[in-house]
Amino acid sequence: MEHIAYRLNQHLKIRFELSEDIVVISNLVDHDGSVCAHINNRVVIFITNIEKETAMNLGGAIPNTSSFTTAKPIFLNLYVMVSANFTGTNYNESLKFISSVIGFFQAHPVFNHQNSPDLDKKIDKIILDIENVQTQDLSNMWGMFGAKYVPSILYKVRMITIDDQAEIARVNRTSNVDVIAETQSDRI
Repeated sequence: MEHIAYRLNQHLKIRFELSEDIVVISNLVDHDGSVCAHINNRVVIFITNIEKETAMNLGGAIPNTSSFTTAKPIFLNLYVMVSANFTGTNYNESLKFISSVIGFFQAHPVFNHQNSPDLDKKIDKIILDIENVQTQDLSNMWGMFGAKYVPSILYKVRMITIDDQAEIARVNRTSNVDVIAETQSDRI
């Protein structure tokens, strides 16, 4: 999230000749129901959902070359809302900014180590796709957020990998050659 916000913020600052940051990662509403004060006249990024990527099922634990077995990595998709929170007389600003957001991610749908050298080494790449949302579902989402609709777009951020190399079992290191040799000696 921080990398996406940073890159988008840099783009918007250059594009609109801004001296201060315009993109924030934040909820729209505090837990008490009040609107977050620091999001006024900002482009706000927040997660709407996290889901497990089921197409990348690798099975159970993965043996590695050491004497330990590690848990398989978890592949996640994030649903990220980008909203232009400009209200009242600044409403046209929200349209200008959300248009620029869409243009930026259209031109930069993938962040990897070649085009983003500062991307965390644990992340291979980040892929952003626009997620279409029906009007009724969008209404339900904004109600769930506890906020009024502002111009926004939902992106599916694909294939975030969580892999802490968690040790889950110790494995005896017996090579296939040893197993074959023992089996053949039993036959003799």
